[in-house]
Amino acid sequence: MIFLADMQPSVRSLVQSLNKSEILTAPLEELLDIPLTGIEYDSRKILPGMLFVALPGIHSDGHDYIQVALDRGAAALLHEKALKLSRPRIAYIRVKDTRAAMSRLAAAFYARASSSLLTIGVTGTEGKSTTVYLIYQLLNLAGLKTGFFSTVMSDIGKGEIPNPEHQTTPEATAVQRMLAEMRDSGCYCAVVEASSHGLSKRTSRLADVDFDIAVMTNVTSEHLEFHGTWECYRSDKANLFRNLDAHDHIKNLSLPYWEMGKPLPSFAVVNADDPSAEYFGLSTKKPLLSFSVRDAKASFVAKNIISDTRGSSFVIAGGRSSIVAKPYIEAISSIETSQKPDWVEAEARIELPGQFNVANSLAALAVASGVLGRPWTELLEFLPLLKPVKGRMNLVELGQPFEVIIDYAHTPSSFEAILPPIRQRVKGRIFCLFGSGGERDREKRPRQAEVAARYCDVLILCDEDPRGEVPMELLEEIATGCPQLELGKELFLIPDRPQAIRRAFSIARAGDTVLLLGKGHENSIIYADHIMPYDEESEAVKALKELGYGR
Repeated sequence: MIFLADMQPSVRSLVQSLNKSEILTAPLEELLDIPLTGIEYDSRKILPGMLFVALPGIHSDGHDYIQVALDRGAAALLHEKALKLSRPRIAYIRVKDTRAAMSRLAAAFYARASSSLLTIGVTGTEGKSTTVYLIYQLLNLAGLKTGFFSTVMSDIGKGEIPNPEHQTTPEATAVQRMLAEMRDSGCYCAVVEASSHGLSKRTSRLADVDFDIAVMTNVTSEHLEFHGTWECYRSDKANLFRNLDAHDHIKNLSLPYWEMGKPLPSFAVVNADDPSAEYFGLSTKKPLLSFSVRDAKASFVAKNIISDTRGSSFVIAGGRSSIVAKPYIEAISSIETSQKPDWVEAEARIELPGQFNVANSLAALAVASGVLGRPWTELLEFLPLLKPVKGRMNLVELGQPFEVIIDYAHTPSSFEAILPPIRQRVKGRIFCLFGSGGERDREKRPRQAEVAARYCDVLILCDEDPRGEVPMELLEEIATGCPQLELGKELFLIPDRPQAIRRAFSIARAGDTVLLLGKGHENSIIYADHIMPYDEESEAVKALKELGYGR
């Protein structure tokens, strides 16, 4: 096994990982054997002996910081633009696309870490972080050491830590480093939250990760400010499924139950309840599994779902043994047959509230059963042990007479997922506090308000991450989606989020429910001129204590 601490590739070894067509100018021959200590695109983090990548960006251009990187000891430089000056003894590599090249170089620097892991990718608009975390937990509970990284947190083999960034998929250098650390810490599997940004060829963040299993939770419209169209957004997500066909899945792994050098289990999992299930299923030639909570034709179906404030009890119907995945066309035709003599039903329980978490647990169960080669019925004992993700339907209880729930929901479709079951069970009023990200998809803003007003009694609009936008103007744009609500009675616009929470708590009464949506696990609020440290749960607890609860 190659360990991260022992690695110091040369410029030559990294350049050889690139296609000749990608390289515009190669380093001088005498500079190819320069050893490199790392790869970095932030000039402030450059240490002696590193390769600096000059990434073009929206707000800044890495080419403007080349001098800083060289002064800090960079030994090599990856760039797109022609440079007027050059320093002796520096290996200059000019390429057509620095992001694509950085992905290749990072994978080479860390000895293509994903080739030594059974790598599972999860994509979708909602449910990615939770499904990643549930797969990670199930595999570890079953005895297979597994690492992961997501929007919320990560475990690279040394324990769970929070993700300090507002970024689901980090740049390729961080992706490859984390995979290498999982490999070196003895993980067999890696579970990766694969965002549409990360899967886009424009960023190439996941371009050189060899995925074995792909999961699609659901797909609704989001991030159109980046992708431009719904079709492009969905296609970028489907790159995860196309990736499955890009390599032969014969990896140098030592899984306890797989022979060295034998093909690993490689398959795809889709949400049969989503209209895009067929699109994703046809995006790969690999076998397919599917799941449903609406009694659709699928490999796994959850029925008789009974949800409460803490979780759900339900019945799972599926094949008697570990499900055998089939290519899409064959899988659909076999599912549609009325005779299922090998199917069984079994009762299940998860301590995760919401029907959407039933769907997430089915996806995780499908993956774990396929990876472990064990019947899914043998894994049911682990379902009640699964823990929720921070900021996902978390209850805050300090003895107050009204319910307080924190969730990361921040899109119209996620509102559609969490609000109906809450409306169905709550007899009192529902207060919904949320905002919308500045400098992001503006089309969703009024739709958020329209959906929230359909299920909730009072909307309190406040800051999420205004970024460079004027906070009150952003909230007014959201409010155009609920013109029927009376300002000051059913609708409040309070940019200051801590004050907005206090207003909600001050007018909530016994039997009411207050939903704090949009921030979830995040640890800051981003403004144009500063970043304010912030934790939703801590702020809610503080506000409740100010009202005399929890003492």
